[in-house]
Amino acid sequence: MSIYSEIDRHPLLLRFLFYPRQWTRPAPAGAEDFMVPVEENIAIGCRLYEGEAGWPWVLLFHGNGEIAADYDQIAPFYHQKKINLVVADYRGYGRSSGQPTFTGLVKDAPLIFEAAREKLAQRGLQEKLFVMGRSLGSVPALELAAQYAHAIPGLIIESGFISVTALIRHLGLPAAGLDLAAIEEESRRKAAQISIPVLIIHGQADSLVPYSQAEELDRSLGSESKQLVPIPGADHNDVIFYDRERYFTAIEQFIKAPGRA
Repeated sequence: MSIYSEIDRHPLLLRFLFYPRQWTRPAPAGAEDFMVPVEENIAIGCRLYEGEAGWPWVLLFHGNGEIAADYDQIAPFYHQKKINLVVADYRGYGRSSGQPTFTGLVKDAPLIFEAAREKLAQRGLQEKLFVMGRSLGSVPALELAAQYAHAIPGLIIESGFISVTALIRHLGLPAAGLDLAAIEEESRRKAAQISIPVLIIHGQADSLVPYSQAEELDRSLGSESKQLVPIPGADHNDVIFYDRERYFTAIEQFIKAPGRA
């Protein structure tokens, strides 16, 4: 049973934590959509943005109010740093079917990761695949980092948290009857198992996920190689562009560190 089963049984709480929207327009020039079957009659949409062969790849799990197509405008900034990008949606988001749940996030993540690797192999691309989670995306990203240490050269968490329970408490969301402590304990245990290099980026003025969450995640990770990069003055939803050069340079330097890319 998933540690998130209790949360998933509270429809009102899920409505506060997920903001799915559909999007079926074709991918722009230079991008490609592909679907990942995760369950009978349920598939997750992903969008692949290839700049050039030979560049490292990042598999990104986005925030709760975003969809993969939103990265049509953001992917070029990764390309400027010579990094290719794959963005995964969640159940009910973009082209994906089904309804979003936290159990679905962690269950689908390995299938998406394997499908992305297979997609790159089909294109004759053997480059390393880093994993990144933004905000809500930290849930599947941390799950993958704990499971796939042998296959992931590095993990990036942006505006994220060690456990979704911290967000529930901070926002005062309806959680009566939920054993949040048990979920927090399991989340910390999983973070302590992560041994791969980790980069954490977080706005110091983040009003949704306070900067203290980034500090707690940094303390809890088992990785010997980890770095916390603050973005002074940045809030939750402007962190990418508040200091764009600092943001993308941190990602570039992390990915292209000796022995990684």
